[in-house]
Amino acid sequence: MASKAVDRRDFLAAAGATAIGAAATCTAGDSARAAAAGDRVRLAVVGIHGRGGHLARKLAARGDSEVAYVCDVDQSLLAACAGEVEQIQQRAPQLASDFRRALDDKDVDAIVVATPDHWHALATVWGCQAGKDVYVEKPASHTPWEGRKMVEAARRYGRIVQVGTQNRSAPYNIAAKAYLDAGKLGSVHFVRVFNQKSWPNFPAVDDGAVPAGLDWDMWTGPAPQCPYNENFHRRWNHFWRFSGGDIINDGVHQIDLARWLVGKAYPQSVYSTGGRYAEPGACESPDTQLAVFQFEDLVMAFDLTLYTPYMIKSDQALRDSDMFPYWPQNAERIEIYGSAGLMVVGRHGCGWQVFDRPKDRQPVIAAQGNGPFPDDAHLADFLHCVRTRETPSADIEQGHRSTLLCQLANISYRLGGRKLVVDAATETLVGDQEANQLLRREYRAPWVVPEVV
Repeated sequence: MASKAVDRRDFLAAAGATAIGAAATCTAGDSARAAAAGDRVRLAVVGIHGRGGHLARKLAARGDSEVAYVCDVDQSLLAACAGEVEQIQQRAPQLASDFRRALDDKDVDAIVVATPDHWHALATVWGCQAGKDVYVEKPASHTPWEGRKMVEAARRYGRIVQVGTQNRSAPYNIAAKAYLDAGKLGSVHFVRVFNQKSWPNFPAVDDGAVPAGLDWDMWTGPAPQCPYNENFHRRWNHFWRFSGGDIINDGVHQIDLARWLVGKAYPQSVYSTGGRYAEPGACESPDTQLAVFQFEDLVMAFDLTLYTPYMIKSDQALRDSDMFPYWPQNAERIEIYGSAGLMVVGRHGCGWQVFDRPKDRQPVIAAQGNGPFPDDAHLADFLHCVRTRETPSADIEQGHRSTLLCQLANISYRLGGRKLVVDAATETLVGDQEANQLLRREYRAPWVVPEVV
């Protein structure tokens, strides 16, 4: 084992890394710096454009955590984010264009991965190997094989890995699950998950010069090498090499919540169809998608539309209030059909309600629950688990399984709507070599998720 660690260190050093290979010899339970109950957890935020900058500011303001590094391959973003963090926590974070510098710092307890999707797995694996706990944004991975490697790395090195599916930390969702688990909705055999919004297509653009300060090779990282293209850089969600469209960008929140609420693990089969119908453009992923997940005694359907501006994605004011959405036009709802009622659930603070048969043509609400957007609760859960070593509410195993559903739906879609039969024990597809080839991707050195993590 020691010789393998040395080989990896030498290889990465030759590729421009520092001492990440040496850190890979951490054993289960080791920590770069054990965070005691009263200590502030020291964090490195990796990827600060958009969501990452938001998390950096939140974590800087908590008081029980400190942002020690802000990291991004786009150097033009670093100074502004660091300035905001310093103003909040009254201590300046270090700046790093290569986050492996933070992995080498023994005083860093954990990393927060808010990169584009194609970097989630490798950053998480490297973090675990360096003895860091990891908060990784959804979706967990780019491919099913990567997701399993993330689980393996977390377990081998004894790391806490929390996926950013915040709904599992919301008290109102925990209450909804308790209602279902108690059998109050009766027997449940059908669930419908919605993800509907307006996200128009965009025109293709020519390849261009890499913007000043951007390390395009590292940004591309585990994805196939390609010239710089503004669409890739700013609209990567819609290209297969970097992501998987809105089922995996936004829909994974609802799919994860639905799967958890009804207590399902792996589907027996997956089928998905759709297309990019609304308008021509550069997008590869669909604007219309239907996916059907067949479990042992339950069917879960996922509906996606991206040309429906009258379907409303809940704003922050509604999420943090005690109001319920207007369900028929709520873009993110989950409908759970039981023999004793219909439960409609909203993500991110939108509550849940159970509807019985109408009386005098008016709705009858049998039960309901509400609560605020659970972002703060989810971060608190992660930091608590860093200190206690308890399993987080959105452990990587669960995040991987929910992401897997989205990935399998996309594989079916890309193969023309082929029905995929799932072998849960191996996370492969029965009798379908072509589909199995899409479970993983090829890498280029040094941006390689290893076979043995």
